[in-house]
Amino acid sequence: QVQLVESGGGLVQAGGSLRLSCSASGVIFSTDFLGWFRQAPGKEREFLASIQRNGAGTYYSESVKGRFTISRDNAKNTVYLQMNSLKPEDTAVYYCAARRATTRNYGYWGQGTQVTVSS
Repeated sequence: QVQLVESGGGLVQAGGSLRLSCSASGVIFSTDFLGWFRQAPGKEREFLASIQRNGAGTYYSESVKGRFTISRDNAKNTVYLQMNSLKPEDTAVYYCAARRATTRNYGYWGQGTQVTVSS
């Protein structure tokens, strides 16, 4: 079992920045993937970025590549999402998720944190 708790959401003006944090606890392996997703009202959940805990690779969706950066601090069991040049269309609930390397499905989810970007 893995428990995930997000923090760092809030209200920001367009063009601004926010850094989301996700604290992980429980049974965590070095090969696990940690990812960030978001869901805006009336839209499907969208993959944003992922990182393997052992640093083997990072992956981004085209919609955020160049603006968002995912990173990790294994000593703190925390993964971050640095979001720059925010746009009103980035407004959504942002979720942290985790999966084992043996599956493509993210089986562990945080409760989400709201990000609102005003124009």
